[in-house]
Amino acid sequence: MRAVNDLAVQAAPRVGVVMGSRSDFETMRGALDALRDLSVPYEVRVLSAHRTPDLLSTYGARAERLGFTCLIAGAGGAAHLPGMLAAFTRVPVLGVPVQSRALSGQDSLLSIVQMPAGVPVATFAIGAAGAKNAALFAAAMLATTDDQVRARLDAFRTAQTQAVLNDPFFDGHPQAGEA
Repeated sequence: MRAVNDLAVQAAPRVGVVMGSRSDFETMRGALDALRDLSVPYEVRVLSAHRTPDLLSTYGARAERLGFTCLIAGAGGAAHLPGMLAAFTRVPVLGVPVQSRALSGQDSLLSIVQMPAGVPVATFAIGAAGAKNAALFAAAMLATTDDQVRARLDAFRTAQTQAVLNDPFFDGHPQAGEA
C-alpha cells in the first residue's frame, strides 16, 4: 500500500517502510506520519523474516532498482527483519525496535543493534520515538541531494526550535511567570 497524500501517490517511493507484522503498525505510524509531513514519497509493506523469507529476499534484492534511498524496518521480539533485509541489499537499512511485551523492546533493540561486522543496520530508539527519528534520518539522507526535502526538513527543524523558544517556561519551573 502506498501513502495517501498527493506527492506520495504521484511520485515513486523514495523510502520503503517494512514491518514484521501488522501489529507493528502502531509503532511505525510515527515514521509514516513524519515522512508524510515532509512530503517524502514512501511505500509500506508487511514482510516477515520468519514467515515470508522468500518475499523478504526478493524485496531486498529489488530495493536498489526500485530507487529507494533507504529502508526503514521495524520489528519486535527476535527482530531479525532489519538484519535480514540488510543482508539482501546495499540500500541502507534503518532499524526500529518495536516494543515487545516480554522485555519491553530491549530484546528487539539488542537483536537489531548486535549485527555482525559486514552487515550494518542503523539502529534507533525503541518504539514510536525511534520510528519518527528513523524517518527524520531518512529525510536527512534525501536532503543531501534533494533541495525540496532539504527545505522541508529545515522548516521542520526551525519550527521545532521555535516551539521551545516560544514557551521556555512551564508550570512548576522556578522562573515560570517571570519575564
